[in-house]
Amino acid sequence: MNNFSRYLPQLEKALRSLDAWRSSYGEVVHREPDSAEVEKILTDLVSRLEGNYPFHHPQYAGQMLKPPHALAWLAYLLTATINPNNHALDGGPPTSEMERECVDRLAEMCGYPKPRLGHLTSAGTIANLEALFVAREIHPGKAIAATAGAHYTHRRMCHVLGVSFIEIPVDADGKPDMGTLNSMASDIGTLVVTMGTTGLGTVEPLAQLQLWATDHGIRIHVDAAYGGFFTLISEHLDSPADWDALHLADSIVIDPHKHGLQPYGCGSVLFKDPAAGRFYKHDSPYTYFTSGDLHLGEISLECSRAGASAAAFWATLQLLPLTMDGLGKVLMSTRNAAMDFAGLVRKSTRFEIYAEPELDIVGYFRIPEAKSVSEVSRLNKEVFDQGMKKPSHLGYHLSLFKLSSDHFTEKFPDYRADSETVTILRSVFMKEEHEEFIDELAERIGL
Repeated sequence: MNNFSRYLPQLEKALRSLDAWRSSYGEVVHREPDSAEVEKILTDLVSRLEGNYPFHHPQYAGQMLKPPHALAWLAYLLTATINPNNHALDGGPPTSEMERECVDRLAEMCGYPKPRLGHLTSAGTIANLEALFVAREIHPGKAIAATAGAHYTHRRMCHVLGVSFIEIPVDADGKPDMGTLNSMASDIGTLVVTMGTTGLGTVEPLAQLQLWATDHGIRIHVDAAYGGFFTLISEHLDSPADWDALHLADSIVIDPHKHGLQPYGCGSVLFKDPAAGRFYKHDSPYTYFTSGDLHLGEISLECSRAGASAAAFWATLQLLPLTMDGLGKVLMSTRNAAMDFAGLVRKSTRFEIYAEPELDIVGYFRIPEAKSVSEVSRLNKEVFDQGMKKPSHLGYHLSLFKLSSDHFTEKFPDYRADSETVTILRSVFMKEEHEEFIDELAERIGL
């Protein structure tokens, strides 16, 4: 668990060094705020921030939230005092170079050969928007397809782009219906494959879908915003062949602000073919000193982007490189936590697993006496509420996930479908601290 105040000596030393660099340009008179007023405002801010849920603590296994790595926070804060803008090389020469290094590491992790194209974004949503924008330009008039398990923003972004969207039904395990895909193939230009859905962490069958797409002349975009870094530990996952096929995708999105331990917002988009850059071409009215080089803003729909994000990610990768022994160790901890928790649910007489975890998300439900989906939903909401009513040192924070009753009863046919949907419990074990807390969490929940 991060104790950020312990790093104040290192931060103070680094800030003094940067102040010395600033002073080397000559004295500048700044209008400084009153220190007492600053202290009062910060005290009020801390008071308000304490109204958050305990995202830092392993008792929080709700949504995809956790603090950044301490080094990422330090690097971000330090760089923010300069506030470079990675829209152009002149806006932040060092951080632009750091961004390129980070993107190279991401591309190598995914198996993309050189040359390739990519950059950091403010989030996965914008990164996916860029990928779908390029998809529209490459196959004008063609639809973009994604499964019912894909993130809801794909449909929304297709609306923004004026592109037809096709939703592919999935089975109870979240896998796409190939019959629907075959019947719609002639209308599809790009298929979105999700490697780690935000619902239950489902890894869609990329290897199979890539072969299908190649046969039909369809592009593949992989939305790995949540699951992308799990390729570091693919040999320990259920479907290593799908992760091995990652390099075949035409574009990939990965969010460093999830398993990359970064502050919000830090996403990324990668294109296998650097020729995708032609769709971003524009003329800027500004004159840059380094205008002979390619600006990151020339391959992005976004303009201003925080150079501090690149610095934070770069610093983190110096400590935890994208290897099995680097960041992979953190992913193994989250995966182990999910598997351990799922094992405890399977042993429970009060709860049952809905689907085995593919990454680090577990879906499960409280077993009712009267076997109906409405009773399942009622009990799960009760469990969810109880965790937040307990004293802070005994509580827990989970999340709820709504799914089709048809899918639920397909897995559990002895339950009566007396409503269209059913709500189950969902736990996201994305903090490495979860691995040592699973037994305690299970006891608090009452498994």
